[in-house]
Amino acid sequence: MAFRLTPHERGFYPLFTRAAENIVAAAEGLAELVAADPAARPALASRVKDLEHAGDDLTHEIMVKLNSVFVTPFDREDIYRLASSLDDVLDAMEEAADRIVLYRLDDLPKGIAVQTDVLVRAAISTAEAMPGLEKLESLREYWVHVNSLEDEGDAAYRSLLRDLLAPDDDVTPLDVLTVLKIKEVVETLEEAADAFETVANTVESIAVKEA
Repeated sequence: MAFRLTPHERGFYPLFTRAAENIVAAAEGLAELVAADPAARPALASRVKDLEHAGDDLTHEIMVKLNSVFVTPFDREDIYRLASSLDDVLDAMEEAADRIVLYRLDDLPKGIAVQTDVLVRAAISTAEAMPGLEKLESLREYWVHVNSLEDEGDAAYRSLLRDLLAPDDDVTPLDVLTVLKIKEVVETLEEAADAFETVANTVESIAVKEA
């Protein structure tokens, strides 16, 4: 096991935990937006955007600390990758919320709610795991779970694309412009799920290196 850190260097751990907790709030806000009436969505999208800005501030704080300390809790590259992946999750979720409002999408396919549910569960799992970075114990269940959630999200993504691009004969097809708008939202939500998987894979990499 690598040697443990000075109290000063432990400041990374609460920052990662706060970043993950912020993502939970954003994921829950996005899920609420998807379920809401169209008239209520702009205010919810604004809240998600505020949380994305808060996430940017936390990412900046992590990067400043990374550049100012001599000894880091684990590899600098892994700290950078973990912070960047958490930021990527937030960026994708904020972008999806923004597009739903910007494109004035009213009725959303049910599969989008499935995607956001996966994101909420991945966010909660990630937030629960972040405090474990300090001792790197009992984290295997976390990255296995998030990888499983990504598979679930990927299945929802493929199903949505099929329904959008090749609907069943008894389903009235959407106009092409609406299909393209919804497709962008669906793809952006899939990017968020992929970013969660990158977070989990980074945690696994850290645990293996530090074992």
